[in-house]
Amino acid sequence: MARCTIPEPNMTKSAMTFLIFVTSILFVSAQEVRSPIRQVIPGHYVYSTANAGRVFSSGIIVTSEGALVVDALDSEAIGRAERESISSVIKQPVRYLVSSSFHDPYSKGNLAYADVFKIGHENYRSGLLQQMQRGKLSADEQRARLPNSTFHDRLTLYFGGKEIQVLYFGRAHTPGDSVVFVPQDRIAYLSEVFFSDEFPNMAQGYGVSWIRVLDSIEALGADIFIPGHGAVPEDPKATRAALHGMHQLLVDARDAIQTEIAGGATEDQAVAAVKLQQYEKLPTYAAQREVTVRRMYKELKGELQ
Repeated sequence: MARCTIPEPNMTKSAMTFLIFVTSILFVSAQEVRSPIRQVIPGHYVYSTANAGRVFSSGIIVTSEGALVVDALDSEAIGRAERESISSVIKQPVRYLVSSSFHDPYSKGNLAYADVFKIGHENYRSGLLQQMQRGKLSADEQRARLPNSTFHDRLTLYFGGKEIQVLYFGRAHTPGDSVVFVPQDRIAYLSEVFFSDEFPNMAQGYGVSWIRVLDSIEALGADIFIPGHGAVPEDPKATRAALHGMHQLLVDARDAIQTEIAGGATEDQAVAAVKLQQYEKLPTYAAQREVTVRRMYKELKGELQ
């Protein structure tokens, strides 16, 4: 938090004015850092939280008829806090919630959207249902979190003067990741399909298929790609380069593993050989490098269901 320094009595008037000016800028900057909601471009916002130094983001699309939220994040409390921010900052009611990843850090907050029409891919629904049943969650919680409508390849909303496309390109971080694309604004919300400047989490992922999904996303007519993890840069169009960087990481992993398979390597031998050291400075590299190699090895061998 920025501190306000009381000027010394012998300071010149110009020095005092400069100090007050700098202090006010620092205070505003601190406020902006703490604020969880940020406008990316007119009509499009990101609501972000931090957990163990990692950024988790939800997207908000604003129209003349209300707002659509992409992902409800980690808890009912966070979901309610986001809705309060939308109400106070954007001053629009939330009409739709589109969910991409069924994992708790992106779907537990659905509890705060019980009154909102919820949309998710058919694989998202089945994955979320299985997860909740394994956790023996109550029937009420299951009803509150499950989508009201599912789709197979695409669903298009015409909402408040905007065309909003909800797209499915295949398995990536999970079997049912949705991409939300607004053609007229050239912006796409990618949820956990996009880990910006972070080594991707492959615990339940499909890295080889993920590459094809990113190929399809990069071919969209979008200028801005909102990540589920990682900050959106000051120039949001810089997200294209970050997205391509993640694509290259997966390509490098796939190609290295394929080389090991061609040489007859076992899974353990591939893990020992494919270090991907060019990415070792990325957050979560240490935790995810081996997981990624093992999952992609199995996928390339046709052993991953």
